[in-house]
Amino acid sequence: MNRIVVLNITFTFGENPETIHPVVLMDDKNMILIDCGYTGFFPAIKQAMEENNLNSADLTHVLITHQDHDHMGGLWELKQEYPRVQVVAGKKESPYISGQLKSLRLEQAEAMQYQLPEEQKQFGLEFCNILKSVRPVPVDLEVCDGDTFDWCGGCTIVATPGHTPGHISIFVNEKEVLITGDAAVLDHGKMVVANPQYALDIKEAKASFQKIKTYGAKEIICYHGGVLIP
Repeated sequence: MNRIVVLNITFTFGENPETIHPVVLMDDKNMILIDCGYTGFFPAIKQAMEENNLNSADLTHVLITHQDHDHMGGLWELKQEYPRVQVVAGKKESPYISGQLKSLRLEQAEAMQYQLPEEQKQFGLEFCNILKSVRPVPVDLEVCDGDTFDWCGGCTIVATPGHTPGHISIFVNEKEVLITGDAAVLDHGKMVVANPQYALDIKEAKASFQKIKTYGAKEIICYHGGVLIP
């Protein structure tokens, strides 16, 4: 049976409650986790899966939409517990996820550190240290725009660069569901470009946002914000 399960993982960042929405795709042969939270979040993901009657030991793949710490931070823990799980990522993101190249988000944060007002520099330093703490993991399968898989009745990889250079989204063909990663977020129920001030290429990010709209998805799942039914 083909299923899409949206996980709801709520936590507190500073004084503000936040929720992220990793997604599980499953069929008779595969169970794919899309994105895996911050460093230290894998136990929370396992618990959220259990609450949805899913067993994390059945995972066959984990797909990482991009290199940011809130999407791949839990990857190292996952692979330590389940080394057989295949890591899937976009070809352009793979060197950053695997640690062959330095995180572009860390480069951005370090460059911004010198421009911060004095009262924000401590927070900026702490953020840089958080990014440095993310442990790289080798990518088993590199994918490109248009690649297809039989997961959950058929999926297509959608290149959605801009937030990061190799960001990917996933279209579940049979169910007409689009999983956006950070190519889009829901803000008070409205789909918008994710954190445009931090997009590594805002022009590309806006183009990818428009590309998402062309799919005519019956349901859009945003990592930040949850489910939108257009």
